[in-house]
Amino acid sequence: MQLLWFIPLHGDGHYLGTSTGGRQVTFAYLRQIAEAADQLGYPGVLLPTGRSCHDAWVAASMLAARTERLKFLVAVRPGLMSPAVAARMAASLDRFSQGRLLINVVTGGDPVENAGDGLHLSHDDRYRLTDEFLTAWRSMMQGQSTDLQGDFLDIRGGHLIHRGVQVPHPPLWFGGSSPAAIEVAAHHVDAYLTWGEPPDQVAEKIALVGEAAARQGRTLEYGIRLHVIVRRTNAEAWEAAEELIRYVDASTIASAQAVYSRMDSVGQARMTQLHGGSTQALEVSPNLWSGVGLVRGGAGTALVGDPDTVAARLQEYADLGIRHFILSGYPHLEEAYRVAELLFPRLPIDLPSSDPGQLVLAPFGEIIANDAVPTPASVAP
Repeated sequence: MQLLWFIPLHGDGHYLGTSTGGRQVTFAYLRQIAEAADQLGYPGVLLPTGRSCHDAWVAASMLAARTERLKFLVAVRPGLMSPAVAARMAASLDRFSQGRLLINVVTGGDPVENAGDGLHLSHDDRYRLTDEFLTAWRSMMQGQSTDLQGDFLDIRGGHLIHRGVQVPHPPLWFGGSSPAAIEVAAHHVDAYLTWGEPPDQVAEKIALVGEAAARQGRTLEYGIRLHVIVRRTNAEAWEAAEELIRYVDASTIASAQAVYSRMDSVGQARMTQLHGGSTQALEVSPNLWSGVGLVRGGAGTALVGDPDTVAARLQEYADLGIRHFILSGYPHLEEAYRVAELLFPRLPIDLPSSDPGQLVLAPFGEIIANDAVPTPASVAP
């Protein structure tokens, strides 16, 4: 398994749907989260995109300079940037971060937001544009001179002078549940992402995507985007879940769902169907809680439980073929530590080795009563 974390460019706090307990999004705070994720052993972080977010490329560029191993999953936006400009941005960040860039392909699912950004294409046309975009982007990232006259793009002699570190290009990650999206994934991407649907629905989606990729002579990796509420006991975890939405009322839910209903995203519709805008029966699969989606777009489910339970649920997804788990929790700084402390020891993941110059007594904790006696096995020679 690979467990990635999340950088909350749109805000953070102790509760959903309210400014109570909220935190100001400053670079200092985002840096704390990124540095914590880097030190704890998360291999990467997702940076969200959209007009409610600070710019992911700017944030990733600054955070990469403050971290050592952490990779940054950053979005390219077909229709909002040209393939050539996106290629130069990707190659530069990949080179300057020494190969720590991952690319998230986002077509945009909110027609109102798209219109504000000057994009006025229908759902399926956005994916046709995405196909042209990725054809050109991949070609230029591989050092080829590119000509492409399509229905949306007219590129003549596009090329990239300064190439990135990763060959042939930084890995492409992508999520989309519609037939049009799945065809784009099958043709272009390296890792297909789904939001946290129940395991049987995820299995159906993986099968569809796998069949589409096989028709292209390709195989893909798979990932899932989930929130996590893990505590010492199941009772404490479910109490924390209820506490997260303690300020969410009917009017807040109605306002949020009105925004989501205008979207043409099939994935968002599938998230909404899990709870139907109601606070009743939010556990939609064992330990899979849809309360987050009442007021948050996109990833709207959380795994809730004690460490052994949550680890077992993650393993169920892994058994379906999921390798990459993009996790998050509120607030993101504290929960990055909690997930690492409670879940990492119970999962088949690779963690970076400790600094050999430091005394290692246990994964976490303090030295008690000055009783630590260094031995040849616990200090550098």
